[in-house]
Amino acid sequence: MTLSIIVPAYNEENNLASVLDSVTQVDLPYGVEKEIVIVDDGSTDGTVSQAQSFISAHPQMQINLVSHLVNRGKGAAIRTALPVVSGDYVVIQDADGELDPHDFIKMLKKIVAEDLPVIYGSRFLHDGGRQGSRFFYYGNCILSVLANILYRQHLTDEATCYKMFRTSLLRSLTLRCQGFEFCPEVTAKIARRGIKIQEVPINYYPRTREQGKKVRLRDGFIAAWCLLKYRFVD
Repeated sequence: MTLSIIVPAYNEENNLASVLDSVTQVDLPYGVEKEIVIVDDGSTDGTVSQAQSFISAHPQMQINLVSHLVNRGKGAAIRTALPVVSGDYVVIQDADGELDPHDFIKMLKKIVAEDLPVIYGSRFLHDGGRQGSRFFYYGNCILSVLANILYRQHLTDEATCYKMFRTSLLRSLTLRCQGFEFCPEVTAKIARRGIKIQEVPINYYPRTREQGKKVRLRDGFIAAWCLLKYRFVD
């Protein structure tokens, strides 16, 4: 089996190499191989050169780089990567260094052992884990509660980056997302199929706005609107 790891990256020249290095160091269970698909989302810094240098330095790794000419958003980057991936499973890895790719191990163990179509990694199930700012924490709580009410789920972290899917499931969804609304759209469309989304705890190392965090207040409102919208439309 192969796990495809999609890495959307926009102006992440300071973090991309270390994130990719962390990904390559993970020893996946069951002998699962890794495939990395980096999507440069119209970066204006050295993100592309960092990606190219990393690929050149790791010829033994299966790594692909695709690019947008202009910045289109995380959701668009994921949709661009989907036709490229070849793995049995696919997971999203942001290039910001906030999460630990070693958590793929527990996610993969559960999704394979229990033959699940999808699993989320929850930043809020981890004992003693960091939660970031109060604004971030309560905003995520609201989105999770809204998703649970609308779609009869039991999520603690709807907005998590670490979402792992059977590739066939993710490809079967008609995704329209451009930005961070990938998360509520994919949650809504999976839940509408009657799938109960399970979670495992993951580590979280939040960065600040000054350190490059890109999520803004308006993204929370957009996410809430998407959860409401996709309850009634495809």
